Amino acid sequence: MSEKREARRFGPIRLPTRFTVVSWRDLAFTLAPIILISVVAIWAAFRFVRPAPPDTITITTGPEASLFRNYAERYNKILARNGVKLRVLTSQGSLENLRRLSDPSFSVDVGFVQGGVASGMKVDGLVSLGSMFNQPLAIFYRSSAGLNLLSDLKGKRVAIGVEGSGVHVLALALLKANNIEPGGATRLLELSGEAAADALLRGTVDAVFLMGDSAAPQFMRKLMQAPGIRLFDFPQAEAYIRRFQYLNKLDLPMGALDLGKNLPPRDLRIIGPTVELIARDNLHPALSDLLIEAATEVHGGASLLQRAGEFPAAIEREFPISDHATRYYKSGKGFLYRYLPFWVASLVDRMAVLLVPVLVLLIPGMRIVPVLYRWLVGSRIYRWYGNLLALEREMRMNTDSKPREDLLKRLDAIEQGVNGIKIPLAFADQFYVLREHISFVRGRLANSETRDHGPETRDRALETGDNEPRSRGG
Repeated sequence: MSEKREARRFGPIRLPTRFTVVSWRDLAFTLAPIILISVVAIWAAFRFVRPAPPDTITITTGPEASLFRNYAERYNKILARNGVKLRVLTSQGSLENLRRLSDPSFSVDVGFVQGGVASGMKVDGLVSLGSMFNQPLAIFYRSSAGLNLLSDLKGKRVAIGVEGSGVHVLALALLKANNIEPGGATRLLELSGEAAADALLRGTVDAVFLMGDSAAPQFMRKLMQAPGIRLFDFPQAEAYIRRFQYLNKLDLPMGALDLGKNLPPRDLRIIGPTVELIARDNLHPALSDLLIEAATEVHGGASLLQRAGEFPAAIEREFPISDHATRYYKSGKGFLYRYLPFWVASLVDRMAVLLVPVLVLLIPGMRIVPVLYRWLVGSRIYRWYGNLLALEREMRMNTDSKPREDLLKRLDAIEQGVNGIKIPLAFADQFYVLREHISFVRGRLANSETRDHGPETRDRALETGDNEPRSRGG
C-alpha cells in the first residue's frame, strides 16, 4: 500500500497538546495532603509538644537592697547574655514569695524561698531548682540585755521582721519553742531591715532578728561594728537543728568579718535555713537550665559560710527537685546548648522533636506518592475509556444512519479531547494505546456503515481511515 493510501487509511496525524516530563499539577495534588498533614503536625509540635521558651521570666525576691534582691539582679545580668530578660519583683521576703508562686493568678515564674516557711501551705505545682545558699539568722542585741539563751528575751522588746518575710516566720517558731508567743510579756515588733537596725541603735528595742531575705548586708555590718551591740551566739545550736530539720549549723570564725578589728571577737555558732530557688512546674526546661547556670555562677564560689562548689545543690527538702533540674545536676547543659547560642540551640532542639511526627507521616506517605501519582495521571486517560466504551455500546444498539452520524461527531469530540490532554512522557504508551483504540472504534463504525449501505461507502471509509487499525487494542 502506498504512503498516500496509508495516510488516507489512518487519517491525519494528531499529537497531544504537550508532553511533559512530570505532571506538576498531578504531583501537587498528590503531595498536598501529605504536606498539609505534616504542616499540622509541625505546628502542633511547636505549639503543644515543646513551645519556644519565653524571652522574659519573672522572679519574686525581697525588699530593695536585700540579699535576695541583689542576687536576682546578678541573675538578670547573666540571663541577659542569652537574650532572656529577668523581671525582678520586690516583696517582703520568703513567705510572700511562696504565696505568689502558689497563686496561679499571680504572674511570677520563680522565687527565693527559705526553708521552714512552707509548713501548712498548699504547694502543689511547685518544684525546686535546687538549694542555692545558706541564709544565717543574725540576732543582734544590746549588751546590756544580758542575752545568753533565746529564753532570756522574755519580757523584752524584740523586732521580728514584717509579716510576709522569712525571718518573721522563723523568729516566731524559735521564740515559741522558748515559750515566747505574741500577746505575752514580750513585745514582738514587726520591724525589719533598716528600721529594725535603727531601732536597736536608738535603744527602742532590745534585740532584732535579721536575715538576708528582708535586710541588706550593710545594715548587719553596721550593727556588727556599733558599740554596745553584739551578735548572738547559739550555744544550743545542735539542739535547734535537730528540732527544726530545715535549719543548719553555721560556724563564723573569730575575725572572719574584719581581721584588723577582730570581728567577731570570738568563734560564733549560728543557725539558719537553706534558700531554694522555687519555680512553677511549667517552667520551660531551657529556662530552668539557664537559671541553674546563673545560680552556679553567683553561688558556686567559696564564702564565709560555704565551700566552693557546695551550691547550688540538688538537695530535696520541702519541695521536690524538678526533673529538668535533676538532669542538669547529673549531666549539665544539653549538647546543643553547650556549643550553640541559646536561641539557636532552642530552635534546633525543638526541630529535633518535630522529626518524629514528620518521619512517621512522610515515610509511609512517600511510599504512597508514586501509586497515587500514577492513579491521578492514569485517571485522566481512564475517563476517556469510559466515554469510548459508552459510545461503542450505543453504536451496536443503533443502525440508523442519523444516530451513526451523531456517534461519529461524539467520537471526533473524544479524539479531540484526548489530543488536548497533557501527559507525562512516562505515560506516552498509554496515550498512544488509547488513540489506537479510538481508531479501532472509528473503524468499527465505518465497517458498520459499509455493511449497511454497500460498496459505495467503501471509498469514503478509506478517506476517513475507518478500517480497523493494527494496534495492541485492536
